[in-house]
Amino acid sequence: GSSCPGLEWPEQEKAEQLARGAALKWASGIFYRPEQLARLGQYRSREVQRTCSLEARIKSVVQSYLEGVKTGVWQLAQALEAVRGAHEALGQAHGLLRDMAEAAQTLEPLREQVVQHKQLQALSQLLPRLRAVPAAVAHTQTLIDAQRLLEAYVSLRELEQLQEETCAPLGGLELPVFEGLGPLAEALGQAVEAAAGAAGQLARKDPALLVAAVRVAEVDAGRSTSLEQAPRDWRQRCLRALQQGLERVHFGTSLQPGPGALAKWLEALRVALPAELAMAEALVAPCCPPHYKVVQLWAHTLHDGLRRCLQQLLEGPELEEADTFTLLHWALHVYQGSVSLGQPEMMGSLELGPEADVSDLEPLLTLENIEQLEATFVAKVQAKVAQWLQKALDGEVVEWGREQEPDTDLSGFYHSPLPAIVLQVGEKWRDLGAALTGKGKEGRTRTPLMAAHPSSTSALCSFSNALIRFSRDHFGGEAVVPHYVPYLLATLNHQLALRRGWEEEIQRMHGGLCRGMLGLNCASSYVSELRSQPLFAALPSRRWLSSPELLDDVCERTARFCQNFRHVRNPAVQLLLVEAERTVVLQYLSALMQGRLVCRGADERTQAAERLQHDAAQLRELFLGLGLEESVQCVPVLLALKELLNLRDPTLLGLEVAGLRQQFPDVSEDHVSALLDLRGDVSREQRLAALSSLRAGPQPSPPAGHRALFSLVPTPAPSVASCFPSGSCA
Repeated sequence: GSSCPGLEWPEQEKAEQLARGAALKWASGIFYRPEQLARLGQYRSREVQRTCSLEARIKSVVQSYLEGVKTGVWQLAQALEAVRGAHEALGQAHGLLRDMAEAAQTLEPLREQVVQHKQLQALSQLLPRLRAVPAAVAHTQTLIDAQRLLEAYVSLRELEQLQEETCAPLGGLELPVFEGLGPLAEALGQAVEAAAGAAGQLARKDPALLVAAVRVAEVDAGRSTSLEQAPRDWRQRCLRALQQGLERVHFGTSLQPGPGALAKWLEALRVALPAELAMAEALVAPCCPPHYKVVQLWAHTLHDGLRRCLQQLLEGPELEEADTFTLLHWALHVYQGSVSLGQPEMMGSLELGPEADVSDLEPLLTLENIEQLEATFVAKVQAKVAQWLQKALDGEVVEWGREQEPDTDLSGFYHSPLPAIVLQVGEKWRDLGAALTGKGKEGRTRTPLMAAHPSSTSALCSFSNALIRFSRDHFGGEAVVPHYVPYLLATLNHQLALRRGWEEEIQRMHGGLCRGMLGLNCASSYVSELRSQPLFAALPSRRWLSSPELLDDVCERTARFCQNFRHVRNPAVQLLLVEAERTVVLQYLSALMQGRLVCRGADERTQAAERLQHDAAQLRELFLGLGLEESVQCVPVLLALKELLNLRDPTLLGLEVAGLRQQFPDVSEDHVSALLDLRGDVSREQRLAALSSLRAGPQPSPPAGHRALFSLVPTPAPSVASCFPSGSCA
C-alpha cells in the first residue's frame, strides 16, 4: 500500500505489476521443490527485514526532498516581494523623470538666452576690432598691390587670428565680415608666385622683393590654425614659380626657333645658360634658404626645359640638313663637351659651388632621338653627295668624246678636274665627321663621311660601268672615239689620285668593295687593244722551232703599245704592265693549245723546249726593260711547260704534271692533253696515267697573289690520236 493515498504517480500501477510479477517468478523458482518449503520461514523473515530497510530509505529520501521543496517555495515568495518593491520604485522614478523633462522644456528658452548673451558679450568685446576688419582688408590689399609682401602677410595673419578668436566663442559661426580673407590670401599667394617667377630679374634689380616673397612662403609653411582650412602650400608654389619663370625666359613659345634659325638659337643658349647658372649662384642663391638648392634647381630646370623644347622640335616638321647637323653637333659636343675638340661641358664649365652638381642630368637627346637625327642626316647627305658626284662623273664621261686629247700636267701625265672634285667632297664630309665625332676618337654616331661612302661607292661603281660601256661601244663600232687610249689612261690616273685620297677611306669602311675596281677596269679596257691583235698567229710551227726572229715582231709591237704608259703615274704603270704582260702570256698559251704542231721526235721536242725557254727569257727581258718587276710576271709558266716538253721518259709524265698542278692549280685535263699532243710520243696508257695525277689528292691551294691563267686559256676539242688504243700520237 501507499503511505500517501492522496498522491498517485502516473506509473505507480505499472511498477507494482512489474514488482509482483518479479516476486512471483522468484518465489516459483525458489519453492519449486518440496524440500525447499522447510526454509520458507527463513525466507519470509529475511524479506520482511529487507522490505523494512527499503521503506526506511524511501522515507528518508522523500523527507529530504520535501524539505528542499519547502525552502524553494519560501525563497520564491521572498523574491516576489522584492520584485514588487522594485516595480514600485521604478514607477516612482519614471514619474520623477517625466516631471524633470517637462521642467527642462520650460528652461530651453532660458538656455538659448544664455548662449546669445555669451555671444553678444564676446561680440561686444571684439566689436571695435571687427569694425576695423574691412579697412584692414583694404589696407592689406593695398600693401599687396604695392609689393610690400611682408607687411601684407603680417596684416593678413592678424586678420586670420581675429577670425580664429571670433570663431571659437561663436561656436564656429562665420561672420560675413571675414568673407574677404580667402581672396585676400589668394592674392598674396599670387603675388609671392609672381615675385618668385621673376627671380632672375628681381635678383638683379630688387632682391629685397625676392627675399620678402621667399620669407612669406617659408613663414606660412610653419603656420597652424584651429580653423578647418586647406593648407596653402606657398613654398611649393614658390618653387614651381621659380622653375616656370626660368623656363618661360629661355624656352617660351615665342622663343622657339623657326626654319633655318636653329643654329642662332642654340648659340644664344650656349652663351645664356652658363650665364644664367652663374647669376643664380651669385645673386639668387643668397636670397633663398639653403634647402632650396638654387643652383642645382636652376641646372635641372634649364636642362629639363631644353630637353622638352628639343623634343617638341623633333616632333615637328623634319629638320633641314644644316639644322640636323647643328643639333647633333651641339647636343653631343657643345652641350656635353668634347675633350678631343677642347670643349668643356657647357653646364659644368663654370667654377660653381659643390651644390651645382650636374653629373646626374639625363642625356639631352635619347638614343632614339640620336638615331632618328642620324638617319635623317645620313639620308640627306647621301642624296647630296650622290648628286654632286654623279654630276662630276657625268661631266667626265662627256669629256671622253672630245676631239682633242686630255689635258696634261707639267710632268706630262694626263689629268682632269674629276679627282679634285671627288676629294673636295670627301674632305668636306670628313671635316663634318670630325666635328661630330672628334679627332682620333671612336665616334658614338656615324660620321658624315660614313654617310657619304655608300653614295661615293655607288657613283664610282657607276663610273666604272660607264667605262665598260665606253670600251664596249668603241670595240663594237657603235661609237667613234678619236682619243680612246688617252682617255683610258687619264681615267687610270684618276684612280690613282682617288686611291691616295678618299678611296682609301672607302676601302677601310667597305672591306675593299671598290678597291682597285676602277683601275682594273681601266687597265683591262686599255689592254683590250692588245688582245685584239693576233700576236702569235705563227706559233707554234716548225718555222717557229727554227726561227727565233718570230718573237722579235711580238716584242716590238708590245713595246710600241706600251709607249703611251709615259702619260700614266706610278703605280698605275705597274698595273698596266701587269695586264699587258699577262695578255701576251695568255695569247702565247692559247696558241700552244691550238694543236697546230705535233713534234715528230725527240729533236723537235728539244727544239720546242728550247724555244719556250728562249721566248720566256726574251719576254722577261722585254717587260723588265719596260719597268715591270720580275716577281709579278707570268712568264715563268713557259718554263714550267718547257720542263714538260723536255722530259725524255714519258713514264715520268705523271710526276711532271703533278708538279705543274702544284704551281698552277687551275690547269685542266684539256690543257694537259693539248700539251701531251704537242709532245707527240705519249701512248694512251701514259696519257691516262699522266691525267690521273691531276685527280690524285686534294685540290692544291693557289699561291699567295696568284691570278688565274689556264682557266682563261681556251682548248680545242680532243684530237683523234688521243683515242688510239696504243702507239705514238705522231
